[in-house]
Amino acid sequence: MENFYLLLVIVLFALAISDLVVGVANDAVNFVNSAIGSKTASFKIIMAIAALGVFAGATFSSGMMEIARKGIFHPQMFTFSEIMVIFFAVMITDVILLDTFNTFGLPTSTTVSLVFELLGASVAIALVKISNIEGGQIFDYINTSKAIGIIFGILFSVFISFFAGAIIQWITRFIFSFDFKKNMKYLGSIWGGLAITAITYFILVKGLKGSTYADLVLSNGMTLADWSFENTFLILFSSFVIWTVLLQLFSWILKLNIPKFIVLVGTFALAMAFAGNDLVNFIGVPVAGYESFKIFLANPGSDPNALLMTGLSGNISTPIYFLFLAGFVMVVTLFVSKKARRVIKTSVDLSRQSDGAERFGSSQFSKTIVRGTLSMNNKIKSVIPDVVLRKIDRQFDITRGENAVLAEDEKPAFDMIRASINLVVASVLISLGTSYKLPLSTTYVTFMVAMGTSLSDRAWGRESAVFRITGVLAVILGWFFTAFAAFTVTFIVAYIISWGGFYAIFAFVSIGIYLITKSHLISKKEQADEIQNVSVLSMKEHLGINDLYETNKQTISQSFSIVRDILEDTIQGINTENLKMLKSARKKVKAFNLRAKELKDGIQIVVRKLDEESVNSAHYYAQSLDFLREMARCISFIVEPSLIHIDNNHKPLGEIQMQDLHELQQHLNNFLAEAESLVKENNFTKMETVLSLQAQILKDIDGYTRAQIKRLSKPKSGKRNAKLFLDVLGESKSLLLHSVNLLKAHRDLAIEAKVCKPKN
Repeated sequence: MENFYLLLVIVLFALAISDLVVGVANDAVNFVNSAIGSKTASFKIIMAIAALGVFAGATFSSGMMEIARKGIFHPQMFTFSEIMVIFFAVMITDVILLDTFNTFGLPTSTTVSLVFELLGASVAIALVKISNIEGGQIFDYINTSKAIGIIFGILFSVFISFFAGAIIQWITRFIFSFDFKKNMKYLGSIWGGLAITAITYFILVKGLKGSTYADLVLSNGMTLADWSFENTFLILFSSFVIWTVLLQLFSWILKLNIPKFIVLVGTFALAMAFAGNDLVNFIGVPVAGYESFKIFLANPGSDPNALLMTGLSGNISTPIYFLFLAGFVMVVTLFVSKKARRVIKTSVDLSRQSDGAERFGSSQFSKTIVRGTLSMNNKIKSVIPDVVLRKIDRQFDITRGENAVLAEDEKPAFDMIRASINLVVASVLISLGTSYKLPLSTTYVTFMVAMGTSLSDRAWGRESAVFRITGVLAVILGWFFTAFAAFTVTFIVAYIISWGGFYAIFAFVSIGIYLITKSHLISKKEQADEIQNVSVLSMKEHLGINDLYETNKQTISQSFSIVRDILEDTIQGINTENLKMLKSARKKVKAFNLRAKELKDGIQIVVRKLDEESVNSAHYYAQSLDFLREMARCISFIVEPSLIHIDNNHKPLGEIQMQDLHELQQHLNNFLAEAESLVKENNFTKMETVLSLQAQILKDIDGYTRAQIKRLSKPKSGKRNAKLFLDVLGESKSLLLHSVNLLKAHRDLAIEAKVCKPKN
């Protein structure tokens, strides 16, 4: 029996390592997005500083480990075997859920996952105990007051974070403006001194309580925690004076960039606060399982189904080597995880200062909020003196900032003033929560601080506000879904294990390995697709007409190949009534549509990079993208009705109809292959061949259409399959027309680029 539970503890730690990797990939956004978004330093330097912070913060997390042991349930009410079931269910669910969210690039909360997983598993086991012979109420088993306090603390932190970030950012921006270098000469050292002092207080003074170092005894007999508490004012005053003087001297003598320094210090501080608060999310449960196993071993001969875990109710110090090992795994993950970079992109996109392609669409709710805000803003402006409004507008005028003169691809998502506020405010709030042993969601705090500062900085302009608000709401709804999914899935897993025992544990381990492996393969495929797209879309810093032509050439040739594949899958799917094949075709269509949209949305950035001689030829490139989008629409209008027809189990197309479609698909395949060859080889002498093929196919389509209309007069003719047949014919006709127009636009661009001669 001991061997079984020893194996289970090993599995918990194995899952913890996976959880650390997955969790840090998700949470890396919390402490590096501000530095990355402001382009304060290179990615490697930012990650190195964050890694130091994570490693240091890991040793401050000992006190937080109590959350996993007794923060959600009363351990004295559960036996050793029941506790191990709870811990296993939490870990297997946590790894799967977090990896799923990371795969889709959504920043979720590891804290919310842990809290609701512990709640779901403990409730499930408690109900099993109550339904057996033990009786009692659910509140006897669940630490209701602590659990409710943690949940409300997490939710309340969302509002505090948003408004704290918004207010402090507005005040700071009003003082320094976007053109902050001038004021920074005189006020920068004071501002930096205040920022570092705040970090010092909340991380080193407040955060010290409950850390590994809290009980260190000084020469005067006082513990380090007690000494820091009694000398708080001295520490704060000394810190402010010393840092203010040092920053001013370094600014004068070494030309220190104070905002950049604050951002890097803030990155270290936030990474440290993250590790101190969130490490419990990853190793708290395995450590609690290890402590439970030690209690079991300390009672030889005891029945695991009868031994109550009263020992977990006391204060237990976490072995420091666990903390160091966890910190090491987190540091390695920061440098090697590609998923971390994808999640970082979500938060940076939502808070960036400039316009561009938005990741999220608009919603009626976001539109209502924007209209209401604009109306309220106009009313407020009406009672404020014009001179004050002009002063405010001047301070918030981004065109006066140093980043305004940079090329579009060189501009950071936001400047270092906003980045520093993001980091300082978030690290202070998280450290405050850690000092009270509240597992605040670092994801909620950092994300909402970033949203608050971006709102105050007028990053949510009328061009982007509805999309940004929709994005924020989507992320927040994802958080609530995390809570619901974590509770529900862990409840089910724990309930099944309580009845299935070893076999259920083995089954869930197998399922977890399968899902994580599958998710990893999907992630690798998506990364490969991203690399392929980047190779098409990547541009130099300064573009000429030849760069435009080469990019257009690659995009168009790939597009013709994609359309051929989609048409083949669609016609084959209709013929065999293969729903899976049609769904695959729809997935390809969506990717093709998205790609065409991204290219079209990025036209403004491309044009800005062109040299003066090439700008006049850019409209051929724009025309190409217009026709490419029309092709994407046509192919989607072929695939979607086909999928709906088969999915609804409507009557299949007749033999003559399918014969016509097969002929059409072969002709379109030849046409698209010829067009692709023309573009790849840059051989526009083939244009006549392509036009001849187009004319013949259009003639065939007219013939198919007339024949179908004649068949409609017959009484046995199916209306739905006739409609589908005519829809495919009509959209195929439009597809041909747009394809030829695309070729002509590309030919004109080639002539401008002087890679082919104009036709005499």
